[in-house]
Amino acid sequence: MSEKIAVVGAGQMGSGIAHVAALSGFPVTMIDVAESALEKGRATIAGNMERQVKKGTIDAAARDAALSRITTATALDAGSGADVVVEAATERVDLKYRIFADLDRIAAPGSILATNTSSISITAIAANTKRPESVIGMHFMNPVPVMQLVEVIRGLATSDETTARTLALAKAMGKTPVEVNDAPGFVANRVLMPMINEAVYCLMEGVGTPEAIDTVMKLGMNHPMGPLALADLIGLDTCLAIMEVLHRGIGDDKYRPCPLLRKYVDAGWLGRKSGRGFYKY
Repeated sequence: MSEKIAVVGAGQMGSGIAHVAALSGFPVTMIDVAESALEKGRATIAGNMERQVKKGTIDAAARDAALSRITTATALDAGSGADVVVEAATERVDLKYRIFADLDRIAAPGSILATNTSSISITAIAANTKRPESVIGMHFMNPVPVMQLVEVIRGLATSDETTARTLALAKAMGKTPVEVNDAPGFVANRVLMPMINEAVYCLMEGVGTPEAIDTVMKLGMNHPMGPLALADLIGLDTCLAIMEVLHRGIGDDKYRPCPLLRKYVDAGWLGRKSGRGFYKY
């Protein structure tokens, strides 16, 4: 495959997607409105590739070649020549709708417009374009260079051709794609987030300490990380936003966000990124 890829957003997910795409031989344009975010994203990619060299998973020549394939830009127009655009901006509905309306105007005919959303409706995002058949979900897991899964989510109007090309692209990036349909939270977060939410209820109701809850899930269920530590890694604000999407979208009370989760977010205790969540960092 010789697809040219544009990634919109240079944060944790965007830089990770650019890293994997460049390492797989694809020319990548990483786009972000903030020059500082692009510099930080590029530094993250270089640092992570350096780690791969030290581990012996890639050699220095592969690293240098991959880094040379990444260009950066602050204007969305830089994505006009891409065969595939992967949007990895902040998980905000209004922002994603606006980006896709702009991409519809900018992107070449026949290009795929993919979103890395973890919970927002692909069908609703696609409705902001005049090419809903070309819009698809491409939900990478965090950290992108390490995690194998890509959830490929079809919207109501996504074509078979768009789906087939996206599945092939994920495989070419060394990932294992799993095709699912458009529903709140898809599969990954529909199963994961209620588990995290229930762990927060256990904490709120005094069933156990964060350490106890996480140890039970690690040793008893063989999870590599406990649900509260995982929530801190993801970001408690992100967990809350996804629970709200599930609650609103499905309308079942079992998806009601735990009041303690909301309280922590209100306090600014967002997890690792703020230095405090269920644990202190």
